[in-house]
Amino acid sequence: MKLYLTEESLFAVKLSVKTAVCSTAFVVLFGIPLAYLLARSEFKLKRAVELIIMLPIVFAPTVTGYILLVILGKHGIVGSLIYKFFGRTILFSWFATVIASFVASFPLFVKTAQAAFRSVDEEYINVSYTLGRGKLYTFFNVSLPLSRAGITAGAMLAFARAFGEFGITLMIAGNIPFKTTTIPIEIYNAVSSAQFERANLLVLISAVVSLSMLFAVNRLLERWSP
Repeated sequence: MKLYLTEESLFAVKLSVKTAVCSTAFVVLFGIPLAYLLARSEFKLKRAVELIIMLPIVFAPTVTGYILLVILGKHGIVGSLIYKFFGRTILFSWFATVIASFVASFPLFVKTAQAAFRSVDEEYINVSYTLGRGKLYTFFNVSLPLSRAGITAGAMLAFARAFGEFGITLMIAGNIPFKTTTIPIEIYNAVSSAQFERANLLVLISAVVSLSMLFAVNRLLERWSP
């Protein structure tokens, strides 16, 4: 078997890494405050919010992708505003691959981080309040550091999920050569054209990244477990 990357495959690897990094950054940025809110607060629509967050996991990727198409399309709720102010749509662009990966990996991170925040002993938080520290100080200096293992593990899982995203990406980013072809889509292209050697190498790369993330998560949790 010839182990080399074609120009198309090399682009797919670079785009997958770029997409996974950007997606994970957004997941962590928006996921941490939401996970903390769900873990430490009670509000009227909490259960509804939790259900909505989990929908991408239970929905078929094509269903999630179609919903995003409707929302982000030129005539959609969000897409129409983007088109109005910027004169273009974000669908079928490299940023659409980021959105697809974000939606697919967000539930994994939020649930993991939520469990991490819940595992923090309430006594530490109460001591911080007793010493006159506010909620913001307590969050950054007590809750967040004590939840670092779960948050880091969630970020790694989110990266692995983003790196392997296929169905939603295909729906809202398409299969455009040298523009939106990530590794999973390039594997699909390679198999469709019977280029199995290229597919095998891309599968190997994907497997190495995913298994590395899983191994790192297990080691991390073992190291920081009480």
